[in-house]
Amino acid sequence: MSGVADEGAGEAAVQLTLAGLPAPRRPRRRAPGAVAAERPVALVAVDRPQPHLDRFFEYAVPEASSAAAQPGTRVRVRFAGQDVDGYVVDRRDEAEHDGELAPLRRVVSPEVVLTPAVLAAATGVARRYAGTLADVLRLAVPPRHARVEQEEWASPSVPPEDPGAAAAPGGSPATAPPEPDVAGAAWADLPGGAAFLRRTAAGESPHAVWQALPSPDGTGWTRDVARAVVAARAGGRGSLVVVPSAAEVALVEDALERAGVGAWVPGLQGGRVRLVADDGPAARYRAFLAVSRGRADVVVGTRAAAFAPVARLGLAVCWDDADALHAEPRAPYPHAREVLALRASHEGAALLVGGYVRSVQAHRWVAAGTAHALVPHRDAVRRAAPRVTALTSVELAREGPAAAARLPAPAWRAVTEGLAAGPVLVQVPRAGYVPAVACGTCRAPARCTHCSGPLELTGPTAPPRCRWCGRLATAWRCPACSGTTLRSVRVGSGRTAEELGRAFPGVPVRVSGAATGVLAQVPDRPALVVATPGAEPRAAGGYAAAVLLDAAVVTSRAGLEVAVDALRTWMGAAALVRPAGEGGRVLLVGDAAPQPSQALVRWDPAHLAERELVERAELGLPPAVHMVALEGPRDAVEALLARLALPDGAVVLGPLAVEGAAPAEAVLDPETRRPVRALVRSPWPVAARTTAAVAAAVATRSARREAGPVRVVAEPLEVV
Repeated sequence: MSGVADEGAGEAAVQLTLAGLPAPRRPRRRAPGAVAAERPVALVAVDRPQPHLDRFFEYAVPEASSAAAQPGTRVRVRFAGQDVDGYVVDRRDEAEHDGELAPLRRVVSPEVVLTPAVLAAATGVARRYAGTLADVLRLAVPPRHARVEQEEWASPSVPPEDPGAAAAPGGSPATAPPEPDVAGAAWADLPGGAAFLRRTAAGESPHAVWQALPSPDGTGWTRDVARAVVAARAGGRGSLVVVPSAAEVALVEDALERAGVGAWVPGLQGGRVRLVADDGPAARYRAFLAVSRGRADVVVGTRAAAFAPVARLGLAVCWDDADALHAEPRAPYPHAREVLALRASHEGAALLVGGYVRSVQAHRWVAAGTAHALVPHRDAVRRAAPRVTALTSVELAREGPAAAARLPAPAWRAVTEGLAAGPVLVQVPRAGYVPAVACGTCRAPARCTHCSGPLELTGPTAPPRCRWCGRLATAWRCPACSGTTLRSVRVGSGRTAEELGRAFPGVPVRVSGAATGVLAQVPDRPALVVATPGAEPRAAGGYAAAVLLDAAVVTSRAGLEVAVDALRTWMGAAALVRPAGEGGRVLLVGDAAPQPSQALVRWDPAHLAERELVERAELGLPPAVHMVALEGPRDAVEALLARLALPDGAVVLGPLAVEGAAPAEAVLDPETRRPVRALVRSPWPVAARTTAAVAAAVATRSARREAGPVRVVAEPLEVV
């Protein structure tokens, strides 16, 4: 080995090398390029998930990239020794940093994909949900598709059949817009409905919580939404409609097509696009670019579409906001209803939150006076709704032992009479054949001997199977009484269809569900349609009758939203039945909770939401109060709670162990590693300060690299 380290002053030591080998090359330093003459500093939102890095960073803009590095474009920057993605959010003349700025590595694309309005909305969502801007931007901006960006679109032209409907980006309509049609029958039955449309067309920003009327074909609400979109376009503004699933997206698109809002195609100015992940990355990104470039002015999509960069947003619609599909399962877990409310407030747009039921969260807006309730007249409800009867044990007492039947005599007669007039819908709360079984002797729940999971039957001759690990329990024996027989506890849609097929020979039986396939529509002829909640197909002329089985199962689980979810499940099926004047009947079978049952019989979901909000205010439960849930190992959660600087009025509940969160083999783990959950409760006036305190504590924990993951969920759907 040879080589000498020069110890002279100011000389850096060199590494020793073996004899005969070349000396190591000195690291190259890239010569700094010319910096942009105008606005040489770029403010970049770097795509890093760490909470303590949730801020903008300054970079120098090379002269060669100055024209392309505009606010809203994607760039690559050097950060912590790595090349990472980011977005330029601003260009400035001077930097706040005193030292030398690192240059932008390159501009990924000159396409502006992050508009100022979407950036403001994403920032507001991150603050409200104690998350990071990087996490929200992953939800707001779809991944880049280079081939789609390189497509050449013809110069935009306004469709001749829809003059003046599409506004230029940031401008007014090309021609004078027509007066909106606010005399529709559905909106005329809503006190304040016509005024909402007029104010929307006039460029104002009313906020409304809307109760839709049922329609036999199941598409009446889509026509009402289309009328509101037409009113917004008449005022030269764009619209954004968010629905729970792709099936509703297709229904809204059909209604918009009939209302004169055609689909956007390259070369046209104005029209609608759909933003649905199922369409694939290319189609989704093409639709996104049509909106960001100002070509399309109407967007219909699922929850991710709530961030669509609609130019001059004039109307934001959230249909069926009580559906759990509107809640994002990825951090920071925003709800589409709240995202649209933030955007409507920031951009001066009208907000319309509607459904057959009213969520408790939406009713809080009505109670606070920040939104107006659009509820149809009782006469209109009686004309549109079917006749609803709740067959509880009290109602069936006269039937004697037959009252215990799963399909009691009144329901049997309703099905028989309904089949003489058309299809009959049978709603079953559970899918499968027999999803839950118990010991036939002692009635103890049957569980897997390997993982303690519940057993199920998948067919009439199939052996019991574990729903968790999938193992067959061919030689199952009850550990309590040594019994070997099984009895059904819950009956699924498959077994129900089998029983109805035997009870009504010669009548077609159709099953609609996730396991067997969801039917979109059934013919208008006698048939039995067995469906799980949310999978009810539409009938061309409406169902002659509907039987909602096992009502007690729907309301027997624990949770804050059980009553509203049950009512939403039932009303979603009942809304597809013909009106009472045409013989439509709905029978609710089972001893369900009285509050949602009576709300269904009276067709009065607003009363249930009002009652729920009053009770939760007395008990200190959301949404009457604001809550943040913290979940993770006990030592990590307790350390985070100790660092919180909460405002006056905020309290901490817990932490308590999370039931069922720890696997069986982790029983011997130290108590500090067991998963727990703590709730931070505060009044709404200090909710923003509480969330900011939680976010600051999480950022400090991230900067110190403390061990143990902690999941932070602001405004969780369930806390019970």
